[in-house]
Amino acid sequence: MKRKFCFLFLLCLSFSAHAQMKAISNLPVISPGDAGFNKDSIDALNDTLSKFTQRDFRGLIVIKDNKIVIENYFNTFWRNHIHDIRSAGKSITALLLGVAIKDGLVQNLDQDVYSFFSKEKYPSMHEDYKKVKLIHLLNMVSGLDADSDNPKTEGSEGKWVAKDEWLNYLLSVPLSSKPGEKWVYADINAVLIGAIIEEKSGMSLRDFARQKVFSPMEIKEFYWYTNAANQTGAAGNLYISTLDFAKLGLLVANNGKWGNKQLVDYDYMNRLLNEHSTAIGDYNPLADEYGMLWYRSKRKFGTREVNYLWASGNGGNHLVVVPKENMVIAITSGAYGNWYPHMRAYFILSKLFQALETKD
Repeated sequence: MKRKFCFLFLLCLSFSAHAQMKAISNLPVISPGDAGFNKDSIDALNDTLSKFTQRDFRGLIVIKDNKIVIENYFNTFWRNHIHDIRSAGKSITALLLGVAIKDGLVQNLDQDVYSFFSKEKYPSMHEDYKKVKLIHLLNMVSGLDADSDNPKTEGSEGKWVAKDEWLNYLLSVPLSSKPGEKWVYADINAVLIGAIIEEKSGMSLRDFARQKVFSPMEIKEFYWYTNAANQTGAAGNLYISTLDFAKLGLLVANNGKWGNKQLVDYDYMNRLLNEHSTAIGDYNPLADEYGMLWYRSKRKFGTREVNYLWASGNGGNHLVVVPKENMVIAITSGAYGNWYPHMRAYFILSKLFQALETKD
């Protein structure tokens, strides 16, 4: 009798967990084998992940053809934990600009930054901003005197990020080179995009994201740092669960559409998916190009050549979108300040693509 009761109890728990998975994600669940992956290869990958000596790996989600194929968590982390995805938040800010375009708050990517702000409201705004266009910010070629790797530059985040109000300072940063000519990684670019959305919408980027994207996608638990002046850290500072991170990647894969709702401007999404610029040079050995605050790569795994775009955050937080495979891979990790988690993420990608290939 006790055995029968235990069996029924465990069966109910299993059913409940499966039902909860569907209810929370609003996405169906499918086995790796049914999704076209080699089961043995996926089992081997999962075994490897569980044996990582570092205890900083947190989660892996794979979605293919709008179905959850893999949802695994590690080192005491679980579905409801939210993680600091660091600079991968820049890529989410890029999505929100597409929402602002859809809502008519922004007309096109050739608008200059100066045109979005009042000189009367921001008297320190530099005339150089008449030369800086939105597309320059999105492609990290703004020419502004800002470099995340050089704290001596005027726009380096160390000089403004702790301020209770940072926009007045940011708008005073001058050019150090001609816009469009030189790729320089700088947080100021994404933060200015966020500031433009805030200026035109009248709300913080955090609240804009909640209302326009997160709520429709049932992303309920998140944290996005917003200062005392209601200005959100659009270059990062976003905490989100691994599953919701993956869902945002699915929004990209589906050209800005969630269910039957077009959340992001369709033409903007086409440009986001197809913008290519080699101006990044050799800044990141895992990336070939950069555009619209997303990295781009073309790599060969086995016999298959794969084109993908990806968001990257310190600590090994990666959101990978593979349009031709209709696949999204989300990886969360807390190995902040290290390079190895990025190589670890690349290793995971290679194993996933090879597992997919062996089933073809």
